[in-house]
Amino acid sequence: MLHVKVKAKDFRLTLPIPYAILNIGISILSSKLIHQQANKWTKEYFERNKLDMTIPQIDKKLLKPIIEELKNHKGLVLENVKAKDGTEVKIRL
Repeated sequence: MLHVKVKAKDFRLTLPIPYAILNIGISILSSKLIHQQANKWTKEYFERNKLDMTIPQIDKKLLKPIIEELKNHKGLVLENVKAKDGTEVKIRL
């Protein structure tokens, strides 16, 4: 399970995210429909700034083993950020 903790002056939030939800998110983000929409939404911006670029398709088969490997490293801190205003974000397995 992925744990996301956000602390601010008057606000604290803890989100436990199960690996099943991560797998569902990967399936959604790697779908052809999302890929087509992302290219459609960014097409005008790329043309306006004269960029020759498209958003690459996300390969679900490459991301699934990464999630499986993360399950073996419980307690590992992936991100720990503290801002000058006291806001903290911590992501751990």
